[in-house]
Amino acid sequence: MEILISILRFIGVLFLVLMVFNLMIVVHEWGHFLAGRWRGLVIDRFQIWFGKPIWKKTYNGVQYGLGSIPAGGFVSLPQMAPMEAIEGSTADDVKKEPLPPITPLDKIIVAFAGPLFSFLLAVVFACAVWVAKKPVDEASATTIIGSVGKDTPAEKAGLKPGDNIQFINGNRVKQFLGMNDSVKWFVISSETDTLKVDVLRDGKEMSFTVEAPLPEAEKTDGNVFQKFWASLSERPQLRSMGVGPAVTPVVAGFMPHAPAEKSGLKAGDIITAMDGKAVTMLDQVFDHPVEAGKPIEYTVLRGKETVKVSVTPRLPDEPEGYKDALTGIIYNGAGKRTLVRLDPITQVIDGCRTIVNTLKAITNPDTGIGPSQLSGPIGILGLYYDLFQHPDGWRLVLWFSVVLNVNLAILNMMPFPVLDGGHIVMSTIEWIRRRPLNLKVLEVVQTAFVVLLLGFMVFVSFKDVGDRVPDAEAAQEAEKVPVFHPAKG
Repeated sequence: MEILISILRFIGVLFLVLMVFNLMIVVHEWGHFLAGRWRGLVIDRFQIWFGKPIWKKTYNGVQYGLGSIPAGGFVSLPQMAPMEAIEGSTADDVKKEPLPPITPLDKIIVAFAGPLFSFLLAVVFACAVWVAKKPVDEASATTIIGSVGKDTPAEKAGLKPGDNIQFINGNRVKQFLGMNDSVKWFVISSETDTLKVDVLRDGKEMSFTVEAPLPEAEKTDGNVFQKFWASLSERPQLRSMGVGPAVTPVVAGFMPHAPAEKSGLKAGDIITAMDGKAVTMLDQVFDHPVEAGKPIEYTVLRGKETVKVSVTPRLPDEPEGYKDALTGIIYNGAGKRTLVRLDPITQVIDGCRTIVNTLKAITNPDTGIGPSQLSGPIGILGLYYDLFQHPDGWRLVLWFSVVLNVNLAILNMMPFPVLDGGHIVMSTIEWIRRRPLNLKVLEVVQTAFVVLLLGFMVFVSFKDVGDRVPDAEAAQEAEKVPVFHPAKG
């Protein structure tokens, strides 16, 4: 029964993901469609996704269809630049008589309408987020260091848990995670291995020099096939200082049959002390000594009530030989969550900054961020699926849709053939020259860029799949996960 429920849940979430993803494509192409109607252009087809249609229906002279390649979509406008390489051609296209030419202004308006509608959809989503509020986790919003890895650049430089990061390389830090003004972004996008980190420690301003070179590429063990797959699917590691955000220790749940499961602790409890010693950060909980058979007294905040609960750790039953005693408490690594009302303008501006920062980083070889760090349709669909698993998933989906639609609008305005920006550039050149561009040259250029675009999609799709397919090392680690048997629980 549980398996059936899991399968139905998976299908339901996948359906929601596809609906949201396709909505963005439909709205973008709808912009082209309406602009084409307005300017009197001939419209052959309106298709979501590329490739040969797996479903199609003709209505009022327009063939509507669903393609076989789950990426993108198009409106076939034969009076625009030739796009047979990506849209495909039909026997009807060959039989049709030559169509009357259209003005460069018509082409510019039709090309611009798609990104405009994507941008307007981002505004609609932003208004929805403003009404519903955005969930913000403590791990993302804080600027305080909660953990410093052993032998990491941060530890060698002298950074400590509790340090409040103010600036990195002169850039003001406003949050720990994310793409804008965050600790993580300023580190991974740094153009140098040397990071100047300014912090507040016990109210005093202090400055540290952290040497954080780009990690060397890891060598993959295994047979030829495993090495080949690793070369296709693994992403290069990004620059890191080796620090984590400070988060409040919040109980998320319990391992099945573990000592804590029936101890009286509840999901949502906030740990404030262990054996009488105050704790404010999750890493302090992990640093507390744990011995099999020796009870630990937890002081927790449950709503407005303070409760004391005792848990006696023990060794798990599996794997055999596991030496660490455990309570079986599972903590929320993101800490406390709050709902924040963000105005639509701020959301759209942040979305613009995100894509601009990304483009600047991938075009700068010194950052170590390259095209291999980007995601395609598979990665985006996977991220939407993950967001829907979150307790506030629908709110996060609304927020991410703002960012994605802004990105879609800006990327489509880039001046490359196939993209809307490319159509605008070619139409502008035609307007200046006062005569159409050579049709054969256009077709060659369009086809070349279609091949490059599809090749890039394949490239990032391998990376997206690699993110979700565990390698042999990950599988071995999964086998080491401790398990408690019900007989001893």
